[in-house]
Amino acid sequence: MAREYDIVVLGGGPGGYVAAIHAAQGGKSVAIVEQGKLGGTCLHRGCIPSKALLKSAAVFQTVKHAATYGVEVPESFLRFEAVQARKQEIIDGLESGIKHLMKKGKIDVFHGRGSILGPSIFSPMPGTISVEPEEGEGELILPRQLIIATGSRPRPLSGLSFDSEYVLSSDEALNMTELPKSITIIGGGVIGVEWASMLVDFGVDVTVVEYGDRLLPTEDKAVSKEVARQLKKRGVRVLTSAGAKSDSFKITETGVAIDVERNGELETLASDKLLVAIGRLANVEGIGLENTNVVVENGFIQVDDDFRTKENHMFAIGDVIGRLQLAHVASAEGAKAVEAIIHGTTTPLNYPFIPRCIYSVPEAASVGLTEDEAKAAGIDVKVGTFNFNGLGKARIEGEANGFIKLISDKATDDLLGVHIVGPKATELISEGGLALVLNATAWEVGQLVHPHPALAEAFGEAALAVDGLAIHA
Repeated sequence: MAREYDIVVLGGGPGGYVAAIHAAQGGKSVAIVEQGKLGGTCLHRGCIPSKALLKSAAVFQTVKHAATYGVEVPESFLRFEAVQARKQEIIDGLESGIKHLMKKGKIDVFHGRGSILGPSIFSPMPGTISVEPEEGEGELILPRQLIIATGSRPRPLSGLSFDSEYVLSSDEALNMTELPKSITIIGGGVIGVEWASMLVDFGVDVTVVEYGDRLLPTEDKAVSKEVARQLKKRGVRVLTSAGAKSDSFKITETGVAIDVERNGELETLASDKLLVAIGRLANVEGIGLENTNVVVENGFIQVDDDFRTKENHMFAIGDVIGRLQLAHVASAEGAKAVEAIIHGTTTPLNYPFIPRCIYSVPEAASVGLTEDEAKAAGIDVKVGTFNFNGLGKARIEGEANGFIKLISDKATDDLLGVHIVGPKATELISEGGLALVLNATAWEVGQLVHPHPALAEAFGEAALAVDGLAIHA
């Protein structure tokens, strides 16, 4: 007999488990079906492990340059096995925390592959979930409402499969037992840039190949330019407007080789490893969508503003719907979907107000419109920029490169976008996000008295710079 629940969540990543907690807080009986480990890609193969490695790389560089701060360190040595052990300890601790939250919320967790069944003796509507564990007998779960949160996986280069040894996805790269001497990274988006930053700090010879005309093509051009400048300064070779030829790939005696076409010319890149970071594919296959009326277009589940699919009792959130493929976005979507289930509808999620973060060195973060996007929308803009080298705290920290850029509507003074590249950008961006949520003007941001010395002073200065009134510029 199928076990019944008010809400079943298919997928236990940051979208799924947050949705489950919200539902339990709303008094619903809840179950999660997770094929792997609770926490999903973010905890085990994405956000957390990659940032743990980035932190170790940054500490390694700090130690190597400790003399800059008046601290003599006779010798520095990287023990990569210890780096990986620290990463795993962080993951294990956070996973234990999620398990505790499931018990606290009385949320049942079913471990196994979940698949949506069509109408059956258990329900006249599709939606019964068949759970097939790795071992033992399967189970059936009958939800009144279903939330699909099956996430995504790395996209391979066309014609070239991941092999875990020579051609790596970001998932596989996280589990390297030793560092390569050299690596070619295909893709200069967020994932490619973070890996390039991390690996060059670990002492790896890094080349980044980006098909577009600049790194981070979805970010403001000024941010892309500064990130590329600093990566190049640290030794990363950056090839833009370059296309990798997958049919040329070969394994050599010393590693791998692949041809890259750039400006009509071919260049063969040789390295120990090839890392492909060209985006992610939604996990829509093998979960039984063919047994439903759920619509999949361009590889993503289609939903309305309430995250409801074409099946009125089925919702979808996170990477699988292909909006902003970010952990904090999936969590927000999960909360909204539960609100829609409980109350019938929800307030739309305002995606332009959600910060986007890049944890490279330098860090970069943004919220709202880029300058080009604002101009393309027909808005006459005014821009204020303040460089971190004008701040005492940035110089104290030894990270005086980069800037904060504010974009405003010249007609209304409304703040349209905030873009940061430099120290603690991923922390500072929340002030910009709050300003957009509150529909603030740059002048209003400039009225906040920021503490001194602090990196956040750059916000006040950039806000004043919008009208040419910055003090330390």
